[in-house]
Amino acid sequence: MIKPTVQIGDKIIRQKAKTVRAVLITKTQKTIKDLIDSMRHYNLVGMAAPQVGENYRIFVSEIRKTTYRKNVTESDSLKVFINPRIVQRSKKQVGGYEGCGSVANAQLFGVVKRSESVVCKALDKNGKPFEVKASGLLARVIQHEIDHLDGVVFLDRVNDMKTLVDVKTYHSSQNR
Repeated sequence: MIKPTVQIGDKIIRQKAKTVRAVLITKTQKTIKDLIDSMRHYNLVGMAAPQVGENYRIFVSEIRKTTYRKNVTESDSLKVFINPRIVQRSKKQVGGYEGCGSVANAQLFGVVKRSESVVCKALDKNGKPFEVKASGLLARVIQHEIDHLDGVVFLDRVNDMKTLVDVKTYHSSQNR
């Protein structure tokens, strides 16, 4: 089911999400389905459970072209991350524009420095452990979504507020 995206200012966005204790129960599986449906509906490449009003350590990602990311040259199939944790980060950091469905419905973008690559361990939708080595956009999405699970939004990580742009400016910069 498509759920409205919880906006910054709602207390759940700033809370540390709870560890998922039972993956296969109806509540967890419904949260996963709602995340996937909502992420796709709102043209996002990642979405965390607090963004749909659920205080659990779950996020989904699907790297593909979207309304906001028209020039995506990489792609990655749908992934479900339950109780994710980054176990390794590259020392090298790269800046890149980020937006967020929970910040004025993704109408604001700013440059955030993040590790260029990460290794993340999590459980999949069936409760099976997996590990993903990610770089590029997937690494950025993983870090962004884990931030959501820790009550952090991308604006907290923007070093230079002068990099903030509206959606129209962001779109025009992506289409050059």
